[in-house]
Amino acid sequence: MLDSLIDVLPLLMAATLAVFLFAGFPVALTLAAVGFAFALLGNALDLFPVVALFNLPLRMYANLGENLIYPAVPMLLFMGIALERSGIARELLTCLSLMLRRLPGSLAIAVVVIGVILAPSAGLIGASVATLALIALPSMLAQGYRVPLASGSVAAAGTLGLIFPPGLMLFFLADHMEVQLGYMFLATVVPGLVLAVLYVVYLLARTAIDPSAAPRVTETEPIPALRFAIYVVRSLALPLLLVFLVLGSIVAGLATPTQSSSVGAAGAILLMVLNRSLSFRLFREIVEATALMTAMVFLIVMAATVFSYVFIYLDGSSVVTDAIHGLGLGRWGTLLFILGMIFVMGFFIDWIEITVIVLPIVSPALEALDFSDYIGVPGLSMLWIAVLVALNLQASFLTPPFGFALFFLKGAAPPEVRLEQVYRGVVPFVALQVAGMALVLLFPLLATWLPVLALGSP
Repeated sequence: MLDSLIDVLPLLMAATLAVFLFAGFPVALTLAAVGFAFALLGNALDLFPVVALFNLPLRMYANLGENLIYPAVPMLLFMGIALERSGIARELLTCLSLMLRRLPGSLAIAVVVIGVILAPSAGLIGASVATLALIALPSMLAQGYRVPLASGSVAAAGTLGLIFPPGLMLFFLADHMEVQLGYMFLATVVPGLVLAVLYVVYLLARTAIDPSAAPRVTETEPIPALRFAIYVVRSLALPLLLVFLVLGSIVAGLATPTQSSSVGAAGAILLMVLNRSLSFRLFREIVEATALMTAMVFLIVMAATVFSYVFIYLDGSSVVTDAIHGLGLGRWGTLLFILGMIFVMGFFIDWIEITVIVLPIVSPALEALDFSDYIGVPGLSMLWIAVLVALNLQASFLTPPFGFALFFLKGAAPPEVRLEQVYRGVVPFVALQVAGMALVLLFPLLATWLPVLALGSP
């Protein structure tokens, strides 16, 4: 009888969490409440001693205080929010649209490039998509872009930065999948660029076939070469240099994630000084927004610690691992099953909850899958899987009808943009996303080549 309870209780705990999350209850409160509720239930069944709860403060401190990843979160958030609210993102769009003005669909292509550059803020899906919608969508519609193409481009660009370093999601994935951060950063660069190229090729082809879908930018008065060069350096080169410094210092081992993110935050302030947007009021708004976002992230992490501690204590990891292996799907079937499960969950809950809740549960099953013979390099199996998970999460935010990015876009878009137009616009980009995932599945070198080249085999 007791053995059957041990098998059933963790599954019941996971099902209870899913029900309350899908019902719309606050994530952090739900995590903590379910964790404590099943701790009490486990105690009543002599499966969980109350004294075990005294370990929770120590585990929370170990997760947040002794971890090199989480202290970097506030500075990364500050950097991303500062780039968005200071007008730097708007200057980026103007600069890129001027540089690409001879290309068809230049504004849409510029938005895709901005999505890559603003990777530090891409961890905040709502913020990145809404910001791009506010700064780019009205200009695209005013120029005569068709609504589906314009809205699809903005939604896809707003989520593209998720998989580019130093995007916040990569920090969490590296931590929870036990992958070195430098390897995680470099592993997503080539797949991310492949996706960006697929997006740009689609936009060029679409506008070449149907020029009326994205009219060309109206020619403006010529700008003196020196003045334009200074403008490009200030609006494009400096933000790119800032992102490169944050990424390069971590990959080269010159700085910890906390130190490099601090450099990024200081660099964002310097950029605000250079574009004359820095004021006490703006600085206060950025600090307040950073504090609120940081509190939200850390509260979810602490609540997830409560849930995962009780779940693991009740032997939930072994139960889930045995259940997945019991399906008899083999290593490929198991991998695709877990990726599909994460994909569906991305419709309803954000990537933060997936990484701190779902990944610790399924990680033992993923670690048991050894693809070293397929990849060709020992020790990189989990890195390759982590890249697939990152691509998977990004795709889930775009997929109709529940993709988070679509609702954030509709909320920030002009009133004439209808949700069904947004749905039609993102379908080609979702197809390109699936194609990108398939390429990484078929050709693991896309994820492993650059890390091995730069850092060697682990």
